[in-house]
Amino acid sequence: MPEDAAPNRTGETHEDQLKHLRMLLDVSRKVAAQDTLDTVLETLIDLAAQETGAERGTLFLNDPTTGELFSRVALGMRRREIRIMNDEGIAGAVFQSGTGEIIENAYKDARFNDQVDRETGFRTQSILCAPIRTAKDEIIGVAQMLNKETGRFTQRDLDILQGITTQCAITLQSMQLVERIEKSREREVEFLNIISEMTSELELNRLLNKVMSEATRMLDAERSTLFLNDEKTGELFSHVGAGLDSFEIRLPNTAGIAGTVFSTGKTINIPHAYADLRFNPSFDRQTGFFTRSILCVPVVNKQGKVIGVTQVLNKHGGPFDGEDESRLKAFTAQIAIGLENAKLFSDVQMMKNYTDAMLQSMTNGVITVDRDMTVRTCNAAAARLMGRTPEKVVGEPGEAIGDDNLWLVDRLRKVLETGEGDIIMGVELDFFGRSITTNLTMLPLKSGEGDFLGAMVMIEDITAEKRVKSTLARYMDPKLADQMLAEGSQDEMLGGRDTIATVLFSDVRGFTTITESLGAQGTVKLLNEYFELMVDCISAQGGMLDKFIGDAMMAAFGIPISHEDDEDRAVRASVAMLTTLRDWNEARKRRGEPPVDMGIGLNTDSIVAGNIGSRKRMDYTMIGDGVNLAARLESACKTYHARILLSEHTVKRLKGIYRLREIDRVQVKGKTKPVDIYECLDYHSEESFPNLMEAVGHFREGVDRYRKQDWKRAVRSFKEALKANPHDAMATDYIERCALMQAEPPGEGWDGVFVMKTK
Repeated sequence: MPEDAAPNRTGETHEDQLKHLRMLLDVSRKVAAQDTLDTVLETLIDLAAQETGAERGTLFLNDPTTGELFSRVALGMRRREIRIMNDEGIAGAVFQSGTGEIIENAYKDARFNDQVDRETGFRTQSILCAPIRTAKDEIIGVAQMLNKETGRFTQRDLDILQGITTQCAITLQSMQLVERIEKSREREVEFLNIISEMTSELELNRLLNKVMSEATRMLDAERSTLFLNDEKTGELFSHVGAGLDSFEIRLPNTAGIAGTVFSTGKTINIPHAYADLRFNPSFDRQTGFFTRSILCVPVVNKQGKVIGVTQVLNKHGGPFDGEDESRLKAFTAQIAIGLENAKLFSDVQMMKNYTDAMLQSMTNGVITVDRDMTVRTCNAAAARLMGRTPEKVVGEPGEAIGDDNLWLVDRLRKVLETGEGDIIMGVELDFFGRSITTNLTMLPLKSGEGDFLGAMVMIEDITAEKRVKSTLARYMDPKLADQMLAEGSQDEMLGGRDTIATVLFSDVRGFTTITESLGAQGTVKLLNEYFELMVDCISAQGGMLDKFIGDAMMAAFGIPISHEDDEDRAVRASVAMLTTLRDWNEARKRRGEPPVDMGIGLNTDSIVAGNIGSRKRMDYTMIGDGVNLAARLESACKTYHARILLSEHTVKRLKGIYRLREIDRVQVKGKTKPVDIYECLDYHSEESFPNLMEAVGHFREGVDRYRKQDWKRAVRSFKEALKANPHDAMATDYIERCALMQAEPPGEGWDGVFVMKTK
């Protein structure tokens, strides 16, 4: 037998070995001629299938960053990457064991996954699978051949496949490295282009959408969101969509994974979202989106402050790796400046819009000029005063204010020169022959660095107010006149109107005796001091002093300006008047001067308020039954030993809680309809009215029994009230009333009304 025909230990002849060697060299030569990893994979698969007689094959390389085996298949002009875990299926088993396998019947092997067969219609019968092993005995992937076309796969086929893969392992590693370097270079170029485009965008919504789009594409993810922190609300926000379909997402800056990253400033990479307790699946349930993996990194500005987070979801082909983290961190670090610029621009634009809207809505005219005295802004009110449109004024020299008002231009120039403001009250301006009375305020405009930018003039048209105020100022306080001018129309102010108001009457007790002891000068001094204190109490609660009547005062709450709590204001003012009077009497006592006492009546009703009088003399006053009843109640204070009496009309409208007790049901002089009256005790101290609530309770029982003509039990209740406060004169009066009623019963038709015979 020839020497080259003798078989070796594997059963191959020397000639077979030479053929095998030539085949491997030919494979190496063909693979080395390829310049991309994709063509290397295709060439190896074709050669391996040809040499082993397989119908088709697949070559998987290991991705150590994801723990997956991947291969690429052609789909028309595009390529799709197939990925499986490197411990799944037959390919995974061979990769893990490092031992090649021959599977005679794929469907009888429990490790076989028929999903690809179901998707493609291909029927896998037999499998030849070998590890790809380097010279350093490192396994970098597996080669898998399917369906031997003739016969079955043999050990020789497995040896051929292992020989081919081993021969080309170094080339595969080199091409992988070249591909990674090339992709890295492409990504860097692309990265720089993206950053350049991003940092030039100043519109925040567009920038946010660009960032989300680029982050999604750059990391090969399904979607991404960039959240910025709103320091005013403590929320992370992001804009989604554009135009009319745009909406804003907001969440607390401590909530969920985004909130955790923002709070800690640390990156979170979650390969399986639903296995992480920090993940909130509610958004998935609302939208139908399924979150698999999450990569979330903080966005940090150049000062090291976290200003937001970027969150990327569902990387195609597996979880996010360390390289993805590095790329996203670098991306967010570079765009942080652009984000802050865009946010600053958005804030400035918003402030400009706010300022423009404010100027246009102002009723006062506002004109600004730059340092060259060119008009830069003119609001609608100023244009209306000048009889022009804003467009015809802006951009014109300062003289556009009017030929008859050049003195105003000179004053503006002076403001620019000196940097000091100027105020002119009640000055006349002329526009096209029409004269208006104005208040002018001129101010310099400065930048944040203190540089002069120009000047502003505010024009307040007081022509109508001047005429009305000149009338009102003859008979009321100028401050009240100003307040009235700010409310309602002139016709309403100068005429009369029906309104609901709470009327307050007060009067000094024993004033005649006081005047006899003080004389004329002393009396005037006392009244001035007394009125000064009392008027302050009324004004503090928004009341209007109507007039002084000797030592008496008439005031109202609800005119000319009404409030929701005018009745409460009247009660608070009355209590304040009495507590102020008590303090004033203490000071008078120390000076050896006699004390002053007073009574107050309050009633809420419909009154007529307006200007009453002749053309030569007018009073803004109020008239009506409501006014008269308040005066009667003030007078009744003497009868009932009280200092503040309120009608039932006032009590029913009170919103606050006060210490009140019902005193009586009376028919005042000149009236036919009785009214319930109440005493306010809030001004009392424990010293002036001891055991107040206990005494009031017994007093209330006494009044109730009195009206039921249960005289004996009523007397017992009033006596209990006197035990609590022996100085309660009203309880004593009721005991005397009960005695009279018991002696002469009023009869069954009696309604408990007490008829007052005097005013």
